[in-house]
Amino acid sequence: MNRWKKSIALLLAMVMVCAMALAGCSGKNGETDGTDANAEPYSKDIFAMDTYMTVSAYGEQGEKAVDSAVKEINRLDALLSTGKDTSEVSALNKNEGGDLSADTNALMDAALDLYESTDHVFDITIYPVMKLWGFTDQNYKVPSDGDLKAALELVDASTLDYNQSKKTVDFTVKGTKIDFGGIAKGYTSATVAQLYRDLGVTSGLINLGGNVQTVGLKPDGSEWRIGIQHPEDENAMLGVVTTHDEAVITSGGYERNFEEDGVVYHHIIDPSTGYPADSGLISVTIVSEDGTLADGLSTSLFIMGREKATEYWKSHQKDFDFILCEEDGTLVVSSGLKDRFTPADDNAKVEYVS
Repeated sequence: MNRWKKSIALLLAMVMVCAMALAGCSGKNGETDGTDANAEPYSKDIFAMDTYMTVSAYGEQGEKAVDSAVKEINRLDALLSTGKDTSEVSALNKNEGGDLSADTNALMDAALDLYESTDHVFDITIYPVMKLWGFTDQNYKVPSDGDLKAALELVDASTLDYNQSKKTVDFTVKGTKIDFGGIAKGYTSATVAQLYRDLGVTSGLINLGGNVQTVGLKPDGSEWRIGIQHPEDENAMLGVVTTHDEAVITSGGYERNFEEDGVVYHHIIDPSTGYPADSGLISVTIVSEDGTLADGLSTSLFIMGREKATEYWKSHQKDFDFILCEEDGTLVVSSGLKDRFTPADDNAKVEYVS
């Protein structure tokens, strides 16, 4: 198991311990679908989308919900993976576009909305550059300037001729390839959360390799406590967020990287340069009711850096909150989390943005 997989496995354990441990009575009412406050969840582990996952649900429908969740995760993995020749995304890349299923249509719509709102920071046509660096198949290398320049010429989501109502997309520039990796897990966790609700589950946890989605409150009526991994210590937490019915999604260079000639290169690529983002941030956590949005913004704000990320939030603060970790360890937290985020280190420097 390589280093980033170890980190994910440790993070899974960290989140599950933090989220599922009894946190004491919060004084809230609302036992979930008759579930005893001390009941154990029905859970399953799964490896999909290149990461380790755990899905858990309480109540009478817990087992059915979890089994259905595993099937849904595998279905979406088969549909969206660029690493599977039989996937819909691979077919789109091979055929330079085509018809879109309901899921890929929803993802395309969300991706292009993010492309516009982030001033082109979030770009699903980054795939040729990611492949050049080896982040798509783990054949890591620093690309030559010439190769990188050629690949960057293909990075421009505005060249996609997308028709939402007809559910079609045409790649107007030859060589364009897309990858929904920046939002696929967030979309998947949101889809599974809705599946839970449709089955009557009112207390559950969906952890897709650090992309955490909560459903309802815990069985004892208290909120979930979600641990955020420390970006420089895989055995430690940055802090804890209390939440319910929200996604908590973190991106950082520690997730996937390689070293060459003494330099560490991470997988979060800035589409304006083709190089790993160097924004002064080492991790970004997004908290939002929209898992797809949270996934896309965790990457986008990491690339933006503190100043631009903060300005972006001020224009969209009704949609999400954030925790930015700077290189010097400073935690920059949006005001919506002021009473919901607790740093693991009592001496941590925390600055709130309002």
